[in-house]
Amino acid sequence: MRRIQALLTLGLFFISCKQEVKDTVASNTTLTASTLALDNGKGILNNTNSPHVKFKSIDFGECQWTEGFWAEKFKTAETKMIPYMRSLLTGDKGHALNNFKIAAGLKEGEHKGMHWHDGDFYKFMEAIMYVYGQNKDENLRKEIDDYILIIGKAQKENGYLQTQIQLYADRKPYENRKYHEMYNSGHLLTSACIHYRITGQTNFLDIAIKHADLMYSLFMTDDSRYGRFGFNQTQIMGLVELYRTTKNKKYLDLAEQFINNRGKYEVKETPETKGYPIGDMVQERTPLRESDEAVGHAVLALYYYAGAADVYAETGEQALIDALDKLWMNVALKKMYVTGAVGQAHYGASTNRDKIEEGFINEYMMPNTTAYNETCANICNSMFSYRMLGLHGESKYADVMETVLYNSALSGINIEGDRYYYANPLRTVHGSRDYDKMNTEFPVRQDYLECFCCPPNLVRTIAQVSGWAYSKSENGIAVNLYGGNKLATTLNDGSSLKLKQETKYPWEGDVEITIEACRSDAFDILLRIPEWAEGSKIMINGKESEILATPGTYATLNRTWKANDTIRLDLPLAINFIEGHGRIEEVRNQVAIKRGPVVYCLESVDLPAESSILDVYIKGDTKQLKSDFHPDFLGGVSTISGEVLLRKEHNTDDAMYQKIEHPEWTTFKTTFIPYFTWSNRSNEETEMSVFLPVVWEQK
Repeated sequence: MRRIQALLTLGLFFISCKQEVKDTVASNTTLTASTLALDNGKGILNNTNSPHVKFKSIDFGECQWTEGFWAEKFKTAETKMIPYMRSLLTGDKGHALNNFKIAAGLKEGEHKGMHWHDGDFYKFMEAIMYVYGQNKDENLRKEIDDYILIIGKAQKENGYLQTQIQLYADRKPYENRKYHEMYNSGHLLTSACIHYRITGQTNFLDIAIKHADLMYSLFMTDDSRYGRFGFNQTQIMGLVELYRTTKNKKYLDLAEQFINNRGKYEVKETPETKGYPIGDMVQERTPLRESDEAVGHAVLALYYYAGAADVYAETGEQALIDALDKLWMNVALKKMYVTGAVGQAHYGASTNRDKIEEGFINEYMMPNTTAYNETCANICNSMFSYRMLGLHGESKYADVMETVLYNSALSGINIEGDRYYYANPLRTVHGSRDYDKMNTEFPVRQDYLECFCCPPNLVRTIAQVSGWAYSKSENGIAVNLYGGNKLATTLNDGSSLKLKQETKYPWEGDVEITIEACRSDAFDILLRIPEWAEGSKIMINGKESEILATPGTYATLNRTWKANDTIRLDLPLAINFIEGHGRIEEVRNQVAIKRGPVVYCLESVDLPAESSILDVYIKGDTKQLKSDFHPDFLGGVSTISGEVLLRKEHNTDDAMYQKIEHPEWTTFKTTFIPYFTWSNRSNEETEMSVFLPVVWEQK
């Protein structure tokens, strides 16, 4: 950073970059943000004027965490996760900023990192912007401005910006989709829009507009040369947000064009596809509007579906929403783990027999030990569900969001915020995997992942989740997520609303909401009643309400509210056993433990030293399980204690099948911990399992 400041002082930053552009020619109609009538909406999804959205986004910063679980996670993101990530990505180890400096002519060297590393840096920038949107630390805004100066200087005159191409003499723009140019472009556009909404500055937005105009000049065509290039499609979401920000419809048209191109062309290898699997792997065998099964790489698929949901929000095309409804149901009911994780296998095949990696395989095929469940895929699952929540206004989408957030998203990072997992299995057993042959699965958390897409994705999610907590309904406000916070927003009619939410959720189920200021006529407050929350009760101003709190719905409280009115929601946090569908063979006669939205696991740290996780059977009686909150344990969590059965004299023969007699058991009292906290107490590999075989007691 000192070197950058020195260059600024010398005036070198403003020397024009006169590189000859040979490969592509930008549209000569490019405008800067200052010449456009920009939309002033500040939502993470700026859907205030989207005609086909039932739940509208609040502006970012209108909800601020004040206490409890998410307040603590946000503080960790602010004070530990982002500073540690900064040390990686702006230094020589992560090398992401170095790539931009080299492309800008400010540093000598070679490109390092994966093809999608630019996108990782844009996500990191987005995370910083969300934190700035809450704490208004001017040092963060200035830091981002420094990055934008470098990125702008790295951008070619025609708008092209991809360091993994620019820094290699033998690579040309848009010659092969394996270089992930679309992925990087999408995160550039999204990050630039968020930067404008939070800061009001257009310096980053100008870079994005210039880049998007180049994309429009090339990809708004029926030329098959570009027709199959919509790969790893974050650009669809980015283009829709750019349309919402600039009001320039050509960006929405281009987003829709990328959807229309999928399934349009013959699935065969061409020079543009060499080096990466084709077909279902990249969701190009079946047109989206005809799709009813989630296939291929899970991250690619869910980014694609989320982008299509954004397009539907603007166009209202029935065929799109019909397909998205089928795809969401396929994921949530047939291909999603109890933790909200998705993408069952590292390697496999689709039902059309296309090779897939890191993605969806057959329905109900849910391995535990080899479960891939990439952190990015899990986050994308919540992103898709958040958009579907906006379109339909139904509780089931927020239920999935919440399940992911408390379980398979947070499991990707340690409590301290400086160690990562890429894959998130539901069981680990010593000796069951050869990690030397794997590139993204590890026996312990890593201080850096060469494939660094997941960590910044997770940190930006933690930093932005306050923007998901509430939505504006047609005649009021919907409470999507529970946590200690304050909300100061305006409803759809422009009236002001201020709320205070106090709760120790998810460890306790008591939620109190106080109205601090509101309009004088009646409006709705919608409370999400999670599908697991049987027996919930609603009280208004100390009196039990007659409004039904039906699990899996929003309870609508309509009345003339006034300042100091209180709503009290009691969500019973029973300890439940969860079993899988009968077709999930991997968990037959096994159960998982879930309390509220939190899934629990058993880790070998909490077993006798000589025991394996494979020796453990759980007693089929939830009454013997007890929950207790421990403020100084694993960052402050509720654990569940109870007795398990340990099988003695487990056969250690290497034979695949072995004769068995009635086993002998010993009883052991142990502790179950939230799944997201596993692998935090030891630098050594530990065993862990979410599902355990159950021994039911006869009644």
